[in-house]
Amino acid sequence: MKRNSKRREALLYHAKPQPGKIAVVPTKKYATQRDLSLAYSPGVAEPCLEIAKDVNNVYKYTAKGNLVAVITNGTAVLGLGDIGPEASKPVMEGKGLLFKIFADIDVFDIEIDAKNIDEFVETVKNISPTFGGINLEDIKAPESFEIERRLVEELNIPVMHDDQHGTAIISSAALLNALELADKKIEAVKIVVSGAGSAALACANLYVALGVKVEHIIMFDKDGVLTTDRTDLSALQLRYAKDIKNDYSLEQAMKGADIFLGLSAGNILTPEMLLAMADNPIVFAMANPIPEIDYELAVATRKDIIMATGRSDHPNQVNNVLGFPYIFRGALDVRATKINEEMKMAAVKALAALAKESVPEQVNIAYGETKLIFGRDYIIPKPFDPRLITHVAPAVAKAAMDSGVALHPIQDWEKYEEELLERLGSDNKMVRLLLNRAKTEPKRVVFAEADHLDVLKAAQIVLEEGIGFPILLGNKEVILELKEELGFDAEVPIYDPKTKEEDERRLHYAEMFWKARQRRGVSLLDAQKWMRERNYFAAMMVNEGEADALVTGYSRSYPSVVKPMMQLIGKAPGISIIATTNMMMTNRGPMFLSDTAINPNPTSDDLAKIALMTAKTVRMFGLEPVIAMVSFSNFGSSTDPSATKVREAVAYLHKYYPDLIVDGEIQADFALNSEMLKAKFPFSKLAGKKVNTLLFPNLEAANINYKLLKELYKVDSVGPIMLGMEKPVHIFQLGASVEEMVNMAAVAVVDAQEKHKRLKNFHVKI
Repeated sequence: MKRNSKRREALLYHAKPQPGKIAVVPTKKYATQRDLSLAYSPGVAEPCLEIAKDVNNVYKYTAKGNLVAVITNGTAVLGLGDIGPEASKPVMEGKGLLFKIFADIDVFDIEIDAKNIDEFVETVKNISPTFGGINLEDIKAPESFEIERRLVEELNIPVMHDDQHGTAIISSAALLNALELADKKIEAVKIVVSGAGSAALACANLYVALGVKVEHIIMFDKDGVLTTDRTDLSALQLRYAKDIKNDYSLEQAMKGADIFLGLSAGNILTPEMLLAMADNPIVFAMANPIPEIDYELAVATRKDIIMATGRSDHPNQVNNVLGFPYIFRGALDVRATKINEEMKMAAVKALAALAKESVPEQVNIAYGETKLIFGRDYIIPKPFDPRLITHVAPAVAKAAMDSGVALHPIQDWEKYEEELLERLGSDNKMVRLLLNRAKTEPKRVVFAEADHLDVLKAAQIVLEEGIGFPILLGNKEVILELKEELGFDAEVPIYDPKTKEEDERRLHYAEMFWKARQRRGVSLLDAQKWMRERNYFAAMMVNEGEADALVTGYSRSYPSVVKPMMQLIGKAPGISIIATTNMMMTNRGPMFLSDTAINPNPTSDDLAKIALMTAKTVRMFGLEPVIAMVSFSNFGSSTDPSATKVREAVAYLHKYYPDLIVDGEIQADFALNSEMLKAKFPFSKLAGKKVNTLLFPNLEAANINYKLLKELYKVDSVGPIMLGMEKPVHIFQLGASVEEMVNMAAVAVVDAQEKHKRLKNFHVKI
């Protein structure tokens, strides 16, 4: 059932709301007849004539310079084998998606029905004028080597087969750092390689380029060790063939080996083999999804091991996404004619160096670490590290320039870095960081309306993705029927507050609530009646420590859900007002909008407090808050009470919290346009800064703005995130989507992590 559910989810993801994962989006105005006449006939003739005069003008007037082709014939797809060009298309679209979200590179995926090398090469050559670069993908070896060699030689744009070079580049960076930590000399190490396909050969070749000696590499494929008397080896494999007996085993090879490189099959490396390796063994077990040796088993067997895998749930993940987006980014930006060895080596060294630098708090938070620091468990950067684009792409671009293959050298490196940072704002990295952080320490989350299909589906995803442990509230029979429909077969707690089965727990909750509120007009009878309501019941589960967090609100209005939360949970110590913020995933990066759901007309004092609580939440996501207090006026241009209270709130914050980057009152366009703000109001604390937080003068403005962004521009929203509550309670908007509920559950888990951490620190101080 579980597999069927996953299968259905995967198929729906690719089919709805429209088939596929990528689309062509216009980049120019097209509203008027004049726009269309410029876009096509007759205006389009002018750039055509300019390109005819000088073919390099194609980069000036078309999208070629930011367009990569992801090309395959479907002969070696994701471990699925030769499934054909059409069946490989979802994978190629997925690769295009990664190019876009990590490096803002546009992609056309091209699936070619040609297994013959000559036909494939000729087809790619014929379509190459369209593209600024070509990423070859999922082409079986040994044909892939010859295809890449010929295209690199015969085309004047960057060409790279990522299956080969991606793993080689990332693992080479890991190798350099692992050797340093193990205090081993690269020219002296003995390497055993399990696997002799395109990726393993590319790794070995790059290791040799770094200084490993060919005679120190012994390689195995599925038929055994590569020997000089085998007749089934390619010329590339023969480079690593040895003059030894064919029955020479992996077990024998591992004796005294310094490094094991696995790109083969799961569980082929035994603890005994690992124990036979030299001191401080380096093990790259990169078979997926099951490594050549289980990570936990390996580190338990050898305390001195330095290990990397292809899995995200272990340290030192060798993930190609650390490389290909930024390698192509750098190559495209200098209009490189190829991706040469110097550029690959530059990427290797940039990745290795980045792992030694101080890690931004945003990355520490995302991975649930107190402080990631260069060492055995951190030899390569994390995939979510935002610095990758500004370290790897410039290194590749400079190597292209130094090696003479760059046709458009970069002159201003500071400006180039700014342009790269701007590209980072075009995707939902923050959501991925949020989910990743939640997974580091999952918490028990009550879903108070689990007898609704979408809520239950969200709970299922939260469990299956390792975000949290759901507790389901609602009609038990309905929940069980819906679980069957969804294929949600995992055993999870289910409670129905209205049934006799929960009499004892409900009466206990009622008594505890009554004791806490009996001097505020609450009778025991009232408390007993309210505990039959799921939101009251759920809140008491959190109060009594039977759950860590609570999410609700899918089927009820926001005010009706807030009321029981305030009665049972209440405000955190020292907090006099609660509020909400929405994290909006805009094309300039995450933007926090407050207060979107609670306070209709906050005072200046309220606004200041909301600003401080919002700033705290922004920091929880690893960002430094840059807050604009928006209004219809700019810095005193109006004496209207609405503008005045914003101005007074800002004055208070400037006086008592001078380190907080906040200013206003200011109109939204000035707040978001840094150049305009700097020119008109250079005195502002926001001048030269990129605003990531907007505080509105009232609920009406905040709520309308966040919903306009969401519906008109399809901006993803996480929230409303509750601010100021004593315990992790978060309320969905009425009719929230499954994705929104999953994200909010992740927020609740992260909130619970933070509150637990603060409580722990408080007890330690005491």
